[in-house]
Amino acid sequence: MSLYLSGTLWLIVVMIATAGLAVVSRKVRHKENREANNELAGQVFTIVGGVNVVIAAFVLISLFDAMDQARDNSYEEANALVGVKWASAALPEPARGKVDELTRSYAIEVKDREWAALREGRPVDTDGWDMLGEIQRTIDTAVTKNDRQEAGRSEAASRVWTVYQARQQRLNAASDGVSAVVWFAIMVGSVMSIALMFMFGGPKVFSYAIIVSMLAGSIGLLLFAIYQLQNPFSGGASVGPEAFVSALARLKQGG
Repeated sequence: MSLYLSGTLWLIVVMIATAGLAVVSRKVRHKENREANNELAGQVFTIVGGVNVVIAAFVLISLFDAMDQARDNSYEEANALVGVKWASAALPEPARGKVDELTRSYAIEVKDREWAALREGRPVDTDGWDMLGEIQRTIDTAVTKNDRQEAGRSEAASRVWTVYQARQQRLNAASDGVSAVVWFAIMVGSVMSIALMFMFGGPKVFSYAIIVSMLAGSIGLLLFAIYQLQNPFSGGASVGPEAFVSALARLKQGG
């Protein structure tokens, strides 16, 4: 199911459900003079609804920033991997050929297997870490014979460390998400905001149902957006492996 279709269905269900509750509430309590509650209910709604919107806004902003950071970080990792190959070109054989093979294998591992795990929220296995460790050991144990080779070895080791850091940040981004405490605060605040609407009086039943359903729909859209963006590698964010696709093409072409 596409993102837009699932979002539309979610919105429709939320609006219909709250509109139905609004009609039932008005029918059950039609004899009560709820207009007298409007001033007090309005003040409480302003506070509760305002706090809930502020929390949701902060969460959305942080998720958008995390998505952009995850995309930039994937390119940093991929570019650093290509840099490892470039720098290791100065190394003598067999270290040069082994690093060349390992960098391609690492790019394939990330693009084909790790990204699928990140998208599905599954743990990433240790194969990628093992490959990076092997690259690092190959570079460290390479026997250099002149200053050019030594400079290449030093630069390759520095690039491997950059790949290490970027990889760790990528894996952390996939597991961070939105904490249970924040979800609890947003959900409770949303329910309280909608419940307060049932305390108001004034409009006719049809108008009242539309007002309540539109408020619930806007809150539902916020919740849907937060849910879709909480993992930058799936849902609405869906940062793809394009950086490693490009890196792999360069690695196969010799940089």
